[in-house]
Amino acid sequence: MEMNKRITILTGHFGSGKTEIAINLALNEKKIHNKIAINDLDIINPYFRSRDVSDTFEQLDIELIAPANRLATSDLPIVSGEIYRVLHDQRYRVIIDAGGDKDGAMALGQYYHEWKELKPELIFVLNANRPYVSTFEGARDTIEQIEQAARLQVTGMINNTNIGFETSMEDIHKGYEFSIRLSDLLSIPLLYTSISVDIEKEASYFAKKHRVMFIKRYMKLPWEG
Repeated sequence: MEMNKRITILTGHFGSGKTEIAINLALNEKKIHNKIAINDLDIINPYFRSRDVSDTFEQLDIELIAPANRLATSDLPIVSGEIYRVLHDQRYRVIIDAGGDKDGAMALGQYYHEWKELKPELIFVLNANRPYVSTFEGARDTIEQIEQAARLQVTGMINNTNIGFETSMEDIHKGYEFSIRLSDLLSIPLLYTSISVDIEKEASYFAKKHRVMFIKRYMKLPWEG
């Protein structure tokens, strides 16, 4: 599914799956556009990072902007200055995998002057199975905190409700109903529901009635092999 703007920022609470979405978006965009850059700006959470699939990006000629290898596992707030080059190069489609809470979103705030000029889209990735964002109050508070820290308004939402390889269609439906109600409550468009290709067959009927992006999982928990 193609992005509406040249620059797309993905954010979401811990465990939302925003990195998976960022990776899949980059791969999809490469089918359409020549120059794609993915910026790993998640400087807070060291667990799932888009730079962990750097070999895949290299093979497909997708530019990954992230700290040098020797700093890749550091928990320090290290941000590559290379982001400025692709942000202002109109040939690039840019996907930014940003931190998912107010602390992580603060890294976005330092680019305030760029955002005023470039007007990116800021997408909130929601996994309604995560404890804090499983209520309307928690999800609303998370979005408000991200907006304040990033100094940007959330322009869209992706329903990525899942429980990893154990995700069922019941989880998908539950997440969709929650997301659509949250969308109405906050007046933030629900763009689509992302579903793992592992259950694509089971989700075929749902996909006929709703906007869906099927994604491949690249990030795995240690016990998933």
